[in-house]
Amino acid sequence: MIDRPIGWLRAWPRVADLTVTLSCFALSAPVAAGTAYRHQSPIAWSIGGLALACVPLVARTRRPVQVVAATVAVNIAQILLISFPGASPIPTAVAVHAVAMRSARRFARRVAACVATVLVAASLIREPGLESLWQHLAVIAGMCLAVASGDAARSRRQLLAGALERAERAEHTREEEARRRVTEERLRIARELHDVVAHHITLVNAQAGVAHHLMRTDPDHAYQALERIRDTSRAALDELRATVGVLRHSDDRTAPREPAPGLAGLGKLLDSFRHSGLDITLERVGRHAGLPLSPLTDLAAYRIIQEALTNTRKHAGPVPVRVQLDQRPDVLRITVEDDGPCAPEFGNDDAAGPGSGTGHGMIGMRERAKAAGGTLTVGPGPTGGFRIHTELPLRADRKALAS
Repeated sequence: MIDRPIGWLRAWPRVADLTVTLSCFALSAPVAAGTAYRHQSPIAWSIGGLALACVPLVARTRRPVQVVAATVAVNIAQILLISFPGASPIPTAVAVHAVAMRSARRFARRVAACVATVLVAASLIREPGLESLWQHLAVIAGMCLAVASGDAARSRRQLLAGALERAERAEHTREEEARRRVTEERLRIARELHDVVAHHITLVNAQAGVAHHLMRTDPDHAYQALERIRDTSRAALDELRATVGVLRHSDDRTAPREPAPGLAGLGKLLDSFRHSGLDITLERVGRHAGLPLSPLTDLAAYRIIQEALTNTRKHAGPVPVRVQLDQRPDVLRITVEDDGPCAPEFGNDDAAGPGSGTGHGMIGMRERAKAAGGTLTVGPGPTGGFRIHTELPLRADRKALAS
C-alpha cells in the first residue's frame, strides 16, 4: 500500500517537493506557535517566519545547497529580529537532509557544520550567555540527525541501485548462457544428423550402384547388395530416431541424451564401408590399445573415422584406405590415409568447388576434435592421396573413468 504512493512521488519530484514543504509546515506550525507563546513573541510573526523558511523547500531536490542558504538566511533574520522560535530551524534541517541525500558524505558534513555554527553564533549574538544552551545543543543535534538520515537514505538508494544492476546483469548473463547452450546443442545435433545422413546415404548410393551394375549379369550378388541397402537404411533410421529422441526427451533425465556409438563398433563400421568397395586396412598400435575411453572421446573418435571414410568413398571412390589407432597413456592418435585424389573440399573448406561438397564434414570433424580437447590436421598424404590425423588427449578420460 505504501510502495505505490512512494513510487508515484519519485516519478514526479516536483510534486514530492511540494508535499514535503506542506508537510514540514503543517508539522512545525504547532511547535512554532507554542514556542512563540512561551517566549511571549508574536505568534503571527513566528508562523510567518516558518512559512517563509519552508517556501525554498519546493526546490530542495534541484538546488539543495541554495535551499539550505535560503532557509539559514530566514533563520538568521528570525533570530536577530524576534526571539528564537525553536521550530524555525526544522526547514533548514530538511534542506540539509536533501544535501546529504544528493552529495558526498564529507561535503554534507561540512554543510551541516557550517549551518549549525552560523545558527548558534546568531543565537549567541542575540542572547549571550548559557541560558539557551539547550536550544544550541538541539540545533547541533538536529543538523547531525539530518546529515545522518540523509546519508543513510543515500546509501540505501545506492545499495538498491547496485542490487538492481547486479540482478539485471545476472539476468542478461543467464540469457546469454541460455542462448549459448541452445547454439551449442543445435550445432551438436546438426553434426550428428550430418554424420548419420552423409554416412548412410553414401553407403546406400554405392551399394545401389553395385546392385544396378550386377542386376543383369549376377543377380545373386545384386540381391546381396540390396540386402545391404536394406540393412544400411534400417541402421540410418535407428540412428536418426535416437538423435531426434534427444530433442524430444531433452527434459527427461532417464532418456539417453546422446547417441553413443564408439570404437567398440568400429569393426562393423569398417565392414559397411568394405561392402561399398573400400579396401580398408585397420592397424592398432600402442600398449594401451583397447582401454576404455570417456564417452565424449569415444564418440569423437568414432565419428571422425566415420566422416573420413565417408568423404573418401564419396570423393575418391573405391580406393585402398589405411586406418591406424595409436592409443598411448595420455593421447589417442587416429590416422586415416587413402590413395585417391585430394578433393578440393579437403584442402580448403572455403575453396570447395562444384561437386566437392559443402565442407560441413571437415568442419564437423574439427569441432568434434576441439570439443574433446584435441586437434585435427588434414592435407595430402606423403605418397599421394589424402591424410587425416587427429590427436585426442586421454588424461581427462582417466580421471573421469576413475571418478
